[in-house]
Amino acid sequence: MPSSPRSHDLYTVEQVRALDRRAIDELGVPGIELMRRAAWAGLASLRRHWPQARHIAVYCGPGNNGGDGFLLASLAREAGLRVDVLALADTAHGDAAQARATWVDAAGIVRHWDAHDALPSADVHVDALYGTGLHRAPDADAATLIERLNAGDAPVLALDVPSGLDADSGRCPGMAVRAAVTVSFIAAKRGLRTGQAADHVGQLELDTLGLPDALWQGISPDAQVLSAEHLPPRARAAHKGNHGHVLAIGGDHGTAGAVRLCGESALRSGAGLVSVATRAEHLLALNSARPELMAHAVDGPQTLEPLLERADVLALGPGLGQRAWGHALWLTALDTGKPLVLDADGLNLLAHEPRQFTRPTVLTPHPGEAARLLHDTTENVEADRFAAVRALAARYHAVVVLKGAGSLIADPAGRVAVCPWGNPGMATGGMGDLLTGVIAALLAQGCDVWRAACLGVGLHARAGDCAARQGERGLLASDLLAHLRLLGNGLEHD
Repeated sequence: MPSSPRSHDLYTVEQVRALDRRAIDELGVPGIELMRRAAWAGLASLRRHWPQARHIAVYCGPGNNGGDGFLLASLAREAGLRVDVLALADTAHGDAAQARATWVDAAGIVRHWDAHDALPSADVHVDALYGTGLHRAPDADAATLIERLNAGDAPVLALDVPSGLDADSGRCPGMAVRAAVTVSFIAAKRGLRTGQAADHVGQLELDTLGLPDALWQGISPDAQVLSAEHLPPRARAAHKGNHGHVLAIGGDHGTAGAVRLCGESALRSGAGLVSVATRAEHLLALNSARPELMAHAVDGPQTLEPLLERADVLALGPGLGQRAWGHALWLTALDTGKPLVLDADGLNLLAHEPRQFTRPTVLTPHPGEAARLLHDTTENVEADRFAAVRALAARYHAVVVLKGAGSLIADPAGRVAVCPWGNPGMATGGMGDLLTGVIAALLAQGCDVWRAACLGVGLHARAGDCAARQGERGLLASDLLAHLRLLGNGLEHD
C-alpha cells in the first residue's frame, strides 16, 4: 500500500499525541484498538516488502510502541510465521500490558534481552523499542541491542519511529536504529524528514489506521513536504525581456567557478538574461566557457552600479569573499532594494552586519552559516532545525532555506516546507552556488519569494537525484545543469 496522501502533512510529537488522544476520547476508538490497527499495518508492510520472510524477530519496549510489537508478533504467528519476541523489560504499561498479555496468553514466549545473547537469525527484525516519546539517548542495554541490529545483515522494519531517533527534530542523541522501512502511524512526524533521519528511516510509509478525516480538523500541520513541480509552458510570443535579468555578483580572486556556476544555473533555470559582476581576471575564462553569460569586470561600487540598474534580481555571494572588494559590492547591492538571493560570503557578511529585509529576499545558509547568523553553534542548529530556520526567517524578515539532508524552507510567518529529495553525492563544492542561481532565476521569471524558494529547492534536489543515477560518489555540481533544464520543463522524472 502506498503512503497516505496525508504524508505531505507533517506534525510535531505534541500534535500527534493530541490526535491520538482525540481518536480515543472523541471518536471512541479504544487505545488497544489503535494498537491492533498499527500491528496490522506493520505486518502488512512487512509482508509487502519481504514476502519470502518466514522467520521474524520482534523487539519490544515497555511502552505503546512495544505494545504494537507484541500484537504484530501475535498476528504474524497466526499468519504462519515463526516469531521470536525479545523485550527490554519484564513488564509493560497501560494498553501495552494488554498487548503483551495477548502474546503470552497464546503461549508466546518473551525473552528478556541480554547483551550477552546473540540476536535470532531472523529474515526480518521488527523494531518496536521506543516510539515518539524518546528525546534522549537510549539506555545502555537498548543501545547495545540497536548496535547489534545495525551491524546485522537482516533488514529492520521500524514501527512508527526508528528507535533512538527524535521524531520532532530528526536528531539522534545516541544510538538509533537504521531501518530499511519505517511505517509510521496516524500522522507523519516532522523529524522523520530532516537531519540525521535520512540515515535511519529508510523507505517511509504512513498508515492513518483507518481514522476518519474529522480527526485532523482544527489541527493544522506544523510543516509540509514539497511536491514535484515545474513552471508552466512559456507564451509562444515570449522574448528574453519577459523572463527577467539576473545579476550574479561574486568571484573574487580564485573563485570564478562559484559565480560561473551560479550564473549558468540561472540560465538553465530559465532567466532571460544573466549578467556576472566579477574580477577582471575572470572575464576570458567566463566568456570562453559560457558566452551566454554577460561577464563584466567590476573593481568597486562605481562600476557595479550601472549593472545593478539593469538587473531585476540579484544573486549575491558565490565566491564574493569578505575582503574590501566583496564587502563594498555587498553593501552597494543591498542598498538597491532589489529582490535578492543571498548565499555564501554574502551570508557571512550579514552575520557581522545584520539587517532586516523589506524587499523579497531568500537566504540559503548551510548549518554553519546558519549558526553564525544566529550567533549560536552548529550543534544547536542541527539539534532543532525547525526552530533554527524559523528563527532565521523571523530575525532577518526573509525566506530562509536551511540546507542539508531534508532541507527546510521557512518564511517570517513561521510557515515551513521540507524537501524530500537530494542525496549525499550533492555534498560537494558548488552545489550551493547552483541553488542560488536557480532561485534567482525563478524570482526573475515572476515567482513570488516563497514559491521561488520552494520550487528552486525542489528542482535543485531533484536534479541532484537525476544526476546521481550514474553514482553519488564523484558527482559534480555542473552535472546537474542539464537536468535542471529538463525538470524545469517537465521533460524528466526523478
